[in-house]
Amino acid sequence: MVPITYRCWVEVSRRQLAENFHAIRNAVGPGVEVMPVVKADAYRHGAVEVARVLANEGARWLAVSNVEEGVFLRQGGVTTQILVMGDFLPFERPALIDFDLTPAIHSLSQLADYDRMAAAVGRSLPYHLKLDTGMGRLGLAANPSLIVETIQSCAHVRLDGLMTHFASAANYESPQTASQIVEYRRVLAALNAAGISPRCCHLSSTIPVAYGRRDAWGNMVRPGHAIYGYVSPARGNAPAPVLNVHPALNWKARILQVKELPEGSLVGYGGMFRCERPSKIAVLAVGYADGMNHRLSAKGKVIAGGKLAPIAGAISMDLTSIDVTDCPPLAPGDAVTLLGREGNLSLDAQQIARMAGTISYGVLCGIGQRVKRVYF
Repeated sequence: MVPITYRCWVEVSRRQLAENFHAIRNAVGPGVEVMPVVKADAYRHGAVEVARVLANEGARWLAVSNVEEGVFLRQGGVTTQILVMGDFLPFERPALIDFDLTPAIHSLSQLADYDRMAAAVGRSLPYHLKLDTGMGRLGLAANPSLIVETIQSCAHVRLDGLMTHFASAANYESPQTASQIVEYRRVLAALNAAGISPRCCHLSSTIPVAYGRRDAWGNMVRPGHAIYGYVSPARGNAPAPVLNVHPALNWKARILQVKELPEGSLVGYGGMFRCERPSKIAVLAVGYADGMNHRLSAKGKVIAGGKLAPIAGAISMDLTSIDVTDCPPLAPGDAVTLLGREGNLSLDAQQIARMAGTISYGVLCGIGQRVKRVYF
């Protein structure tokens, strides 16, 4: 591996991304298509490089949130089918056609608009129809007869997929997921009865895949978190997971200075940290502008010299101080691990999220753009 000369960077394992993808494919079996979600810059792992890895491993579909993300992948040479799950804003729609992106349609009025677009360009354009089966966000209400009637009236577009999104998939104490499956199947049955058969039927992201909830899969699944090595814990009487994945990202930063402070010294904004003994304090080249969550101030940890080191005081915009009194000797330029594994110790996004009072998705997606990405 080429020596890393950055102040703050993430290391992303192509091999681990590939292994996670294949673990998911093995879990769902050959009859279910896997459409990895690479929105939000692939959860800050780097969308283009992650997309290339997944495409090389056999992914035929990728999912993004908005048109700009899809265009970015196309400009990066990604040729898989790309589903735009979120935005369908009027000013973005021409790019759907120009860059061969498939939109998720969330209302019957949007479907009519898209049909007019297809007629204007003289091409049959594909779309996935998103149902709101109980999430209460994007998607159209499950009115089967009206949906069938509108689809049949739109002669210039073709229904390629039917999708929904679960609100409480990880909560096995809630009946909401079962209710959403019923609503989805009600619309699908009406479509089939009218001779309309969407090629792709997908309801599930990571959780129903990880816990083997086969009735929620359809013939396609949309894993996001699991691609990057994470499965959130379930609540209630959940079955044992059927999926084993591992984090693909390590986040590191350099030490800028190590200083010795006497007992009673205050560190950082507001004097939040007081040295209770003569202490060694290391100042790191990372702050909340890089994505170091400010809520970790005075309670988070990093791995320094193979030891857990507490964050000393308030995290500032560009710097974070840590107490390395009990660590091996460290010097400016040495790297510490903010997220990931070092020796026998690890700090994953779920552990950090618990310390910060947030969710692991937020920890990963919070890693800033100025943090360099290194692939190996």
